[in-house]
Amino acid sequence: MADSIATYDYAVLRVVPRVERGEFLNAGVILFCRTKRFLAAAVELDRARLAALAPISFDSDAAEEALATIPALCAGEGPIGALAQAERFHWVVAPHSTIIQASPVHCGRCSDPAAALEHLLDRLVRR
Repeated sequence: MADSIATYDYAVLRVVPRVERGEFLNAGVILFCRTKRFLAAAVELDRARLAALAPISFDSDAAEEALATIPALCAGEGPIGALAQAERFHWVVAPHSTIIQASPVHCGRCSDPAAALEHLLDRLVRR
């Protein structure tokens, strides 16, 4: 018997080293599937590609550290992690940083949210 198909929402996590230039580097994906009770983020910062966009003074370590908190929040860590999954997803994708930003929220359909997250990471973040 095939797994049931469910809808999900996702956003691409971006590092924006120079807000005034509007340039960004895709560095992760967050995926929320309410019906399967799934919320997760995967982050992979390509420092070599970031160096091509970022000024010398840009703190790549701080950006990577900020990105690393997102999967932890999705997993339920920290004060924000105490929120319900939907609230955590909406908190992460809401604008509150100039350096780490989320794309607009998009939707899709899948039977396996973890596989969908990996697929999106391959398509939108990895080379």
